[in-house]
Amino acid sequence: MNDLHPLFPADAAAHPRFIVGPCSAETEEQTLATARRLAAEGFTLFRAGLWKPRTRPGGFEGVGAAGLAWLDRVRRETGMLVATEVATRDHVRAVLDAGIDLVWIGARTAGDPFAMQELADALAGHDLPVLVKNPASPDLELWIGALQRLYNAGLRRLGAIHRGFATLDGGAYRNPPLWALPIELRRRLPQLPLLCDPSHIGGRRDLVASLARQALDLGFDGLVVEAHCAPDEAWSDSAQQLSPAELGALVRTLVVQCDGTGTAPLAALRERIDRTDDELLALLARRMEIVREIGEMKRREGLPVLQTGRYGELLDRLTARAAGLGLHADFVRRFMQLVHEEAVRQQIER
Repeated sequence: MNDLHPLFPADAAAHPRFIVGPCSAETEEQTLATARRLAAEGFTLFRAGLWKPRTRPGGFEGVGAAGLAWLDRVRRETGMLVATEVATRDHVRAVLDAGIDLVWIGARTAGDPFAMQELADALAGHDLPVLVKNPASPDLELWIGALQRLYNAGLRRLGAIHRGFATLDGGAYRNPPLWALPIELRRRLPQLPLLCDPSHIGGRRDLVASLARQALDLGFDGLVVEAHCAPDEAWSDSAQQLSPAELGALVRTLVVQCDGTGTAPLAALRERIDRTDDELLALLARRMEIVREIGEMKRREGLPVLQTGRYGELLDRLTARAAGLGLHADFVRRFMQLVHEEAVRQQIER
C-alpha cells in the first residue's frame, strides 16, 4: 500500500485529526445539539452511528437510514464533515446516495472476510475515505487482510482505527489496547493513517484522556472520540462518552509529538539502544548454546527434555527480581516464556 492518497484535503483540518460525535444518532434534536456544540469547540469532523447491531437483541440498534438526513443537516448548518459506520452493501448504497464524507467499518465486520469482500465490492469505483477498525480478536493479519480487500478494490483513501481488543481479562479496560499490535501495523504499513479510539478502549469517560495522550505519544495520526450533548442519557455506551465541553477541554491539553528524527541527542540515544540490542542478541545466543549443552547432557543421562519444576523456579526467580530492576513482571514472564519455548524446540530437534 505505497500509493495511498490523503484521507482529506490538506486544509480540511489540522493535525492531529479528531473525529468526534455520539455513539449513536438517537434523535434529530440530539444529533444537531451535539454537532453544534462540537463545532463551537472547533471540531470539523462529526461522527454518529446509524446502524447499531448489539451483542444481544433488544437494545437500541440505531435509527438506520433515517438518520442520514440528520447528518446532512449537520453538514449544512455547521460546515462539519460527517461520518458513519457501514456493515452491509445496503448501508454503502445509502451513504453514497446521501453524500456522506467518510465511513468506517466496525470491529465485528472487519473480522469477517466475507463481509469485508462484500463492502469492498460495494465501495469499488468510489473515491470515499474508509477507516477500518481492528477486529475484536488480536489478529494483525486479519486487520491487514480487511484493509487489503479494500485496496484491491481500488480504494486509496484508507486508514485504520485502533479500538482495543477483546480478551479474557481486560483489567481496567473495556478492550485492552495491546499497543504492540497497532505499532506493528504502523511498521508494516507506514503510509497508512492510524487513529485511536480511546472511548472503546477504556469504556469509561475517566480513562479517555490518559489513553488519548498515550496514543498521541505513540505517534498516532488522530483520535476518534465519542461525545454526546447529554452523556449520561445516551441510548448506547453512555459510560464512555464525554460532553462537547469536556472533549474540547481535553483536546486543548493534548501535546502532539514531533518525530525528532534529526536531533543529535536522539540519534545518540538510538545508537546506544542499537548497541544494547546487539548485546542482547549475543547474550541470547550464548544462552542457547548453554541450552544445547544441557540438552546433550540430558540425553546422555536419560533425563526428560522438559522439567517443569525447574522452569517454574526460573520464572518465579526472574519475575521476583524484575521489580528491583524496574521491569514489569508480566513483561519478564512473557519474554522468558518465548525464550523457553525456543529452548525446548531446539532440544527436541537436535
